[in-house]
Amino acid sequence: MSAIRTILSAVALAATIAGAAKADAISEWKDLAFPPAPELKAVKVDPATTALLLLDFTNQTCSQERRPRCAAQVPGLAKLLADARAKNVFVVYSVATAGTDRKDILAPLAARDGDPVLPPLGPDKFINSDFEKMLKDKGIQTVIIAGTAAHTSVLHTGGEAALRGFKVVAPVDGMSSNEAFTEAYTAWHLVNAARIMNAVTLTRVGMISF
Repeated sequence: MSAIRTILSAVALAATIAGAAKADAISEWKDLAFPPAPELKAVKVDPATTALLLLDFTNQTCSQERRPRCAAQVPGLAKLLADARAKNVFVVYSVATAGTDRKDILAPLAARDGDPVLPPLGPDKFINSDFEKMLKDKGIQTVIIAGTAAHTSVLHTGGEAALRGFKVVAPVDGMSSNEAFTEAYTAWHLVNAARIMNAVTLTRVGMISF
């Protein structure tokens, strides 16, 4: 009987170890399923207290050859930009790579004289910059964030904006990457992460009004 108990205990221990070995996302990757898609909501913003952030949309980052998912979003973003300008919304740009500046921004989204263009700052535009002061000096309370890549500029700058007290409007057809998965996890994170989720509205470009 003692030998049987020993064998059963060994079997149970082996099963426990085998289960523990799979208790991480990488081990279980092929079996993982997507959660339900986040809800998209229409949103109306106050032009006087809203900034439109167009992050890293340059010829080097957003083209049919470099990132076709980004290129496909440009017409919608150009319409959003035109609507924002018609209401005198504050527009802020950034560039992603060293050696680029406002001349490298995509022509359909071109910056005007007086529009701030943040230099290459990494994925979080608040770090090592006066970006927050710039927004607060303008009385900005809400940011509409669009950018490429989704999992860099949108995820980190959008999340940080929420943590710093801004309301964040994130159009899913304005956050592009090399593949849909990174756009999906960016969208999911923004509306599920503690302290960030309560400040973020996930939407589409055509669901934003001024």
